[in-house]
Amino acid sequence: MTNPDITALLRAYDDNLRSAAEVRGTDDVQRHGPLWLATYPDRGFVTYADLDGAEGEAVDELIAYAIEWFRDHSTVPFFEWKTRGHDLPADLPDRLVTHGFVAEEVESVMVGEAAGCVADLALPDGVTIRRLDASAPDLVGDIERMMDMQAEVFGQRFGDSAQTAERVRSEGDAFQLWVAEADGQVVTAGRLDVVPGTEFAGVWGGSTRPEWRGRGIYRALTAERARAALTQGVRYLHSDSTEYSRPILERSGLVKITTTTPYIWTRPTG
Repeated sequence: MTNPDITALLRAYDDNLRSAAEVRGTDDVQRHGPLWLATYPDRGFVTYADLDGAEGEAVDELIAYAIEWFRDHSTVPFFEWKTRGHDLPADLPDRLVTHGFVAEEVESVMVGEAAGCVADLALPDGVTIRRLDASAPDLVGDIERMMDMQAEVFGQRFGDSAQTAERVRSEGDAFQLWVAEADGQVVTAGRLDVVPGTEFAGVWGGSTRPEWRGRGIYRALTAERARAALTQGVRYLHSDSTEYSRPILERSGLVKITTTTPYIWTRPTG
């Protein structure tokens, strides 16, 4: 995409990908003013389109409500308040810290035209890319190998292979898993998650074994996911990106439109 209109991309992101779109993975959602509070089996999550102009004590009251809700109406060990760099008020991060939240790593919010991410890229000898779809002979085993690699890269395991396989079967083309393999080993992985009712799809879970980095495999995997997204009527790809993957996504055609920082509240023990 040439000379992207960052303001327009940010507006499209805010209009399509905040609030309801972020909590569609659970039916356990509580609304309070501008807040959406979602409860998952292992965590809680707070998001919003904006804070309706709240400042000062009004922001403190929203934060206190979220803490009280998850503390008293759930058993989750922690919950995340997802902030963006363009959120108002500007002192929201300081107020979250005052209430006991801890900031995690700042990530870049990347958005771009899916068509601009398509490219024919050469892979290293012996590396192949495939989609893990419902026709795979051992879908659960394939997903387990993918998750094992991601756990090694991220230092933390996310998800359950059997439950993820059920999503692949039930959601079809809207939820896709892609891997690059060499000698039977998963070396790169990522997923495509189409957001219903929008022109967006997320490219998530991007990970590559350290010894295979810098060889164009992740970029090729992104190009394949972009092709798949276009067949679903998707116009834009988006992703929350670490500083390692941001330059790769920029080369693929995505641009940084803002930042996102998770703030974590952890349930006291004892």
